[in-house]
Amino acid sequence: GCFECCIKCLGGIPYASLIATILLYAGVALFCGCGHEALSGTVNILQTYFEMTRSAGDVIDVFTMIDIFKYVIYGVAAAFFVYGILLMVEGFFTTGAIKDLYGDFKITTCGRCVSAWFIMLTYIFMLAWLGVTAFTSLPVYMYFNLWTICRNATLVDGANLCLDLRQYGIVTIGEEKKICTMSESFIKMCESNELNMTFHLFIVALAGAGAAVIAMVHYLMVLSANWAYVKDACRMQKYEDIKSKEEQELHDIHSTRSKERLNAYT
Repeated sequence: GCFECCIKCLGGIPYASLIATILLYAGVALFCGCGHEALSGTVNILQTYFEMTRSAGDVIDVFTMIDIFKYVIYGVAAAFFVYGILLMVEGFFTTGAIKDLYGDFKITTCGRCVSAWFIMLTYIFMLAWLGVTAFTSLPVYMYFNLWTICRNATLVDGANLCLDLRQYGIVTIGEEKKICTMSESFIKMCESNELNMTFHLFIVALAGAGAAVIAMVHYLMVLSANWAYVKDACRMQKYEDIKSKEEQELHDIHSTRSKERLNAYT
């Protein structure tokens, strides 16, 4: 009935792959959404308080790099949305419900190759996300220094602290772009919510990248288990074929001897 159908459908859901997919989507969404908004806030801070402008012509400056990072974020969001769906399909493909529906042959011949391919691809993506996580920690470190300078400036009266963008490679050595605690721009920047919001957005983006790494590790465990499953299914299929062939041969031998005895008796 309907209850048995629901139980069968629930039993065929790859819950491990489902959890990893939810974690992957959540991590990618946090990284892409918060990272995009944090980059936009960085552009506003550089233009408003550091008085930086876009370079004319085809010169690659920090604003051009930020635009490139935004396009990379768009690509990452689209690519991993599709990749999460593919991994879910692979999870459904190696469950018992699909095995009962399509039989052992398709599971062992196709599923084994698919699982091995996804293991290799997921391992590469895990290394890539480790690099993304390390790269995302850089703006968090930069904004933490800036936030610390703002905090120290309010705690220590008369302290003249400066932040030079040349220290972080944002501008060239010959271009001096620094802001000090005694300037009016620095006071306005520390009092604005834009700095605090951008700093926390980068922190959330870093957490999203870390969640994506955890999801990739989870997927590796799931895919490895699936690969072992289809490998055992392949061996079991070969064993069943050999056993069936031997039983058929014994049956044929028994039938032949029975006919010979019957002929001899008659």
